[in-house]
Amino acid sequence: MRLRTLSLAAASGTALLAAGLLPAHASAAAPKSAQEGTVSAADLLAKVTSCSQISSGKYKTDEETSATVPVCGKNGAVFWKADMDIDCDGQRTTNCNEDRDPWFQADTAFHQSDGKPLKAETLPYVVVPSTSGIWNYSNAGIKGGGVVAVIYDNKVEYAVVGDTGPSQIIGEASYATAKALGIDPDPATGGADSGVTYILFKNSKVSPIESHSAAVSLGDQLAKQFLANN
Repeated sequence: MRLRTLSLAAASGTALLAAGLLPAHASAAAPKSAQEGTVSAADLLAKVTSCSQISSGKYKTDEETSATVPVCGKNGAVFWKADMDIDCDGQRTTNCNEDRDPWFQADTAFHQSDGKPLKAETLPYVVVPSTSGIWNYSNAGIKGGGVVAVIYDNKVEYAVVGDTGPSQIIGEASYATAKALGIDPDPATGGADSGVTYILFKNSKVSPIESHSAAVSLGDQLAKQFLANN
């Protein structure tokens, strides 16, 4: 979970980059992954051009912004379009720890099959807003380990629902999710200002939650169903 403002972090990152001080792992030119699954980003995006709002209100993308993002409903899924803040919570790793992330927390809302927190650096996962009067994710059929298609820059990355965040802010995913999509994954200076679409498939669950290959396999299957049913 991250509570910082993205604009301040972006400004900080720009200053560091200009000064040539941005570390290699935080380079804006992060490596991009290949398309996951067989369903294209364009085909998925074509199904989410309009919003049937299911949330009682709208979310902010960062603390200082206005609430402009609704949660939208489709057959078999919910979705939103927002930014991407970087969640580095969970098990301590090389790039996800107190030294790299000023907002680091050593736990995630949902845990691995062995009971340990998730690993943000290696597992693609998405953060959902904590339950509030705006929206209750569990009532919408969204659960820990559920499959999410995250779309950015014409790429699809399959992730799981892995953590919960602030009750009034939306648009956050793990270090691994960002890196796979070519987004700067640095927890202090990275992220994307906009252009990220999150499609969460209802009543889905990856088992074990830490298996990314299982998420891709199930995600591809559910994405095909989503295209067929919408």
